[in-house]
Formats: sequence, structure tokens, C-alpha cells
Amino acid sequence: MSGTPFIYLFSHDLRLDDHAGLAAAAQRGPIFPVLSIEPDLSKRLRRSPRRAAFFCGAVRSLDADLRAFGSRLTICRGGTAGRGLLDIAKSIGAGGIAWSASAAETDDRLQSRVEEAGLHAVLVHDAPAVAPEETAAQHTGGGDGYRSFGPYFQVWSDVPIVSYEHPLLMRFAQAPDAGEELPQPSEFGSNEPELQAGAARARAAFDAFCSGPIADYEAAAQNPWMTQTSHLSADLSFGTIAARTIAREIRSQLDDPAMHASARAARRAFLRSIARRDFFLQLAHFYPQSRSVALRDRMRAFPFARSGAALSRWSAGETGFPLVDAGIRQLRSTGWMHPFVRAVAASFLCFDLGIHWEAGLTEWDRQLVEDDPVLAGGNWQWIAASGADMAQYPRIYNPERARRRSDPEGRYVREWIPELAHASAELLSQRSGTSPQLTLDLSAAGAYSEPMLDHATAARVFLRRYRDFER
Repeated sequence: MSGTPFIYLFSHDLRLDDHAGLAAAAQRGPIFPVLSIEPDLSKRLRRSPRRAAFFCGAVRSLDADLRAFGSRLTICRGGTAGRGLLDIAKSIGAGGIAWSASAAETDDRLQSRVEEAGLHAVLVHDAPAVAPEETAAQHTGGGDGYRSFGPYFQVWSDVPIVSYEHPLLMRFAQAPDAGEELPQPSEFGSNEPELQAGAARARAAFDAFCSGPIADYEAAAQNPWMTQTSHLSADLSFGTIAARTIAREIRSQLDDPAMHASARAARRAFLRSIARRDFFLQLAHFYPQSRSVALRDRMRAFPFARSGAALSRWSAGETGFPLVDAGIRQLRSTGWMHPFVRAVAASFLCFDLGIHWEAGLTEWDRQLVEDDPVLAGGNWQWIAASGADMAQYPRIYNPERARRRSDPEGRYVREWIPELAHASAELLSQRSGTSPQLTLDLSAAGAYSEPMLDHATAARVFLRRYRDFER
């Protein structure tokens, strides 16, 4: 191993354990850890005050972990596409720079700059549990990635998940005593206090999830009043825990022949959610146009609306459909929304209101703690019939049927909609539109909003427009 330092550029991989990028850098010399706060990252952090607070807490935790190894995090501000980073590389005589792929154009620009400077550029896939090339190698149609989740999941399930060396086996270069201060939320316009975040907390949360709540995950993923989902989306998006660590551990648990059938089904459902995350990451890798525009060419011209009073009511959680509104209000209050409710709320925006998925993506980006634009864009396109895995017709959720099925006693909607806090379970279990008493009680003056439209009519109108457009 060379004694020449090799820079590792942290971004959305703020940990030391099970780290593909650090392992790659360690093979080339003592690791010099750098975090570059470039304009694009700063812009994304400014969109969500909670996101900025989480990021700063995770960075502080990473710096503390590095100091335990006699190193520290060097902060680089102000440069774009590696300008400040190259100055650091020159000052320490680095042999090159390694970083984790982000499925963004900035990767290509940075690689070009690093190589033009005569340095080695090492780009790795740390975010997914299984790297895109691993599944693509099994693709019967050639080397490209998958556009359908079913075949992808079959292949993904059989690919071994590697484990990267523990940081105790790595060498870290000594960082200079002086340097720029660690970021604070106020740097990104956030008044939120810095959140306690980082690898230790993420690992503890995952272990706690596996010790009990995971047994109910299959039901909890479809019933928003249940709390037994992992709540690791922010940690996965900023890489305070590796998707590999999670998937490998769940696969290991599934090897237990004595595991009860229901516990096995719950773990398989959770593992499938990790695979779906990988699916969208590989999709953006092999189909880079999907990062910013609809994957389906024809849907790029579909006449969706992009603004208006309907979007404002949806964004405020005032549509008059309790499950949709409860999800939006949960998001605005906590920076997180239950996964099933996300699908229902997104479907309502795109199909009932006829509004472009990008408008929903932008609104949620302002509220979410997690920062995973590739995953968010893939999910929104999937819901909006604009992306991968398309069925013959769009998947249009009936928001009232979904509410009665997933929240039959109204626990979730009563928690997040104060106007309905005292509504009885019996009342909320009735079908809106068929019960005058329900409409009267939920939509009385000064109480909860009346439904802004008739879902059945709106769905028929959209499907007619969709069929006419597809001809």
C-alpha cells in the first residue's frame, strides 16, 4: 500500500462501517477524509430545514468517529465540480480522489476534472445494497439495466451482498489542525436545532427494529396507524447506515429454518422494500434521462397541470379526503410520511387533480428530511404512469376505499387531522358519498373540508384523457 494519501470525498455516505468507497480508497493509501459543501448540496439542504438539521448532526457524528482514529473531517466550501477539492489534493500531494456515485451529472464533471489534473478518480457504488453492474450482468437482454421490478427482484435476490472492511483495518492520513468549521443548520437558512444523527444511532435504530417491530412490518407497511416500519429513510439517504448492512442482516435472519412463517413473510416484505430502492438507483444509472424527465417518452408530453388552487389545497392537506390530508399533514409536521399513504396522496395529485408529478416531487422535497432525489423521482414517476414497471393502465388509488381498508378505525386520520379528532370510529368507517350523516358531521361549517371533487368522476375523466393520448 502506498504512503501517498488518497482523498475520500464524503457526501451521502456519512459513516465508516461497511463502506465501499472507503474500502476502495484504503487500497490506494492512507485515507484523507473530505466533505465538500458544493452549491447543489447547499441548495438541497436549504429546501428543507429539518434536512439541514439532520445532515449537520450526521456530519458532526462522522467527524467524531474519525477523530477516534486520529483523523478529522476536512470541510471544503464554495467550489463546484471539484475546484476546491483539487486545491486540497495538491496541498497534501494526494494520489487521487474516491467517492460514491450519486447518479448525477456532477459525477461525470468531477471525474473529468480529477483526471485532467493527473489524479486517479475512483467512483464506486456505495448507496445500493447491490451495485447496478451486479444485476445487469444477469440481464438476459444484454448489459443494460432493468425497467421492470419483478425480473429485477428475482435477480437481486440471488446476488451475494458483499461486506467491506471495518475502519479498524484502514489507515487515515493526519489532517491539518486548522480548517473550516463543521456545517451548522443556520448555514443553510434553517432555524431547526441540529439533530442527533449518525452511524451509531442508525445502527441502534435498525437493531431495535429487528428485535421486535419487524415482525409486524408487512401489516404496518399497509396500515398507517401502525408504527412498525423501520423509519430509516433519512439514514439510508444520507448513508449513516449502509443498505448492504440492512439487506445482509435480513437475509441472514431468513436463513433461520425455525423462523415462524409470519415473521419470515414480514422480513421478506422489508427486504423487498430495500430491493425496490436499489431498483430505482440502477434505473437512474442505466437510464440517466430518468433523473430529470419522464422515463416513458410519450408521457413527457402528456398535458398535466403544474400549478393552481387544487395544488395549493393538496399541499396544505385540505382536499377533503382524510387519508390524503392526514398524510400531507404528517409530512408537514414531521418530515416523514407513511409509505402507503405516500402512494395514495401521489395518485390523488396526478390522477384526481391531473397535476404533474414534478409539482408533487417539488412540494415533498421541501418537507422531507430524507434527501434521495433519484429514489423520489423514480417513485413519483412509477405512480404517475411516467416511469418504470408500467401496467396497461395507471394505478389509480381510490382514497376513500384505501382509507377504510388501511385505517378502518380512523386512528391515523384522527391523529393528524385535528378537525376529526373527536369523530367516532363508526362514523369514519362509513362510506363518504353514501352517508349524509358522514358528510354532515365531517364537513360542517368550521370543521373539516368537504371533498374537493368526486373521485369516481375524476378517475374516469383522467382515464379517458389517458386513452385518447395513447392512441
